[in-house]
Amino acid sequence: MHTRLYRNGVLEKEGFPVEEVSDHVADPENVVWFDLCAPTPEQLGVISEELGLHELAVEDVLSDHQRPKVDVYDNHLFITVYGLYSENDRLVPVEVNVFVTGNALVTVRENDHFDIGGVVRRWDAASRMACHGVTFLLHGLLDYVVDQHFDLVQDLDGKVEAMEEGLFVQGIRESRQLQHSMYLLRRDTTKLRRVTFPMREVIGTLLRRDQDLIADPVMKPYYEDVHDHVLRVIEWVESIRDMLANVRETRLSQQGFRLNEIMKRVTSWAAIIAVPTAITGFYGQNVPYPGSGDPLGFWTSSVLVALASSGLYAVFKKKDWL
Repeated sequence: MHTRLYRNGVLEKEGFPVEEVSDHVADPENVVWFDLCAPTPEQLGVISEELGLHELAVEDVLSDHQRPKVDVYDNHLFITVYGLYSENDRLVPVEVNVFVTGNALVTVRENDHFDIGGVVRRWDAASRMACHGVTFLLHGLLDYVVDQHFDLVQDLDGKVEAMEEGLFVQGIRESRQLQHSMYLLRRDTTKLRRVTFPMREVIGTLLRRDQDLIADPVMKPYYEDVHDHVLRVIEWVESIRDMLANVRETRLSQQGFRLNEIMKRVTSWAAIIAVPTAITGFYGQNVPYPGSGDPLGFWTSSVLVALASSGLYAVFKKKDWL
């Protein structure tokens, strides 16, 4: 369990028990942060009583797979965002719920796959801004989440570009690998889109003028910068979706073209084979025919087969059907 106490912009204490939170929060000069990882309903109940959290917000924490959002209550904000991590070549979202009061920030993680240490390091790197209290802590958390989304969408973009370069690989094995990779990328892009698109609304709500808890004019440009990053991520995700759609359409066009090429070749060879079959079938009739019972008939049929087959092959080859 992670806890921190800031007083007048200076980190005074960390690692203290959660039971001391209510004592520290009682002093308006203090700013407290503590983190819970997969807490029990009893633990959430204690925190709810100490900070006066709304029961609906606590209920949302216990409910899985909430949409990224901001709920505004009388004395606090409730925010839901998602981090992402890679497992077995697939993206897995991690829900992070945040309670924001006047001088306390509570993060509740679904599991430990969300690196809260990265958020702490970001706070320490910009410790000069700690005097802005909860707005500073919340900005560091949101900035870390959005930067994580940005890194993931950049990685997906590189994979899609590599896929585009491998579109014209002709091998069957490579073709199957390409199709499998395309499916995985479309799935990951859909997951990333699901958690990044609502972030525009989340940051936009925090930037509203009537939002009292995030009213620090000094921190507003920092939140606007996060909002700009969110818009860039959204645009990039849409661009990747368009690229994947183009790759898919190109792939289908290639398959149609190759099928057409195969059909032309099969049809051409069938036509070539049909001519000698017709000729030899004609000469195999049980009725008199020119050259019947004479070696001339055999040589005539053989010459006709050779000339007709060669002529058809030359014609199809000239038309690039073979």
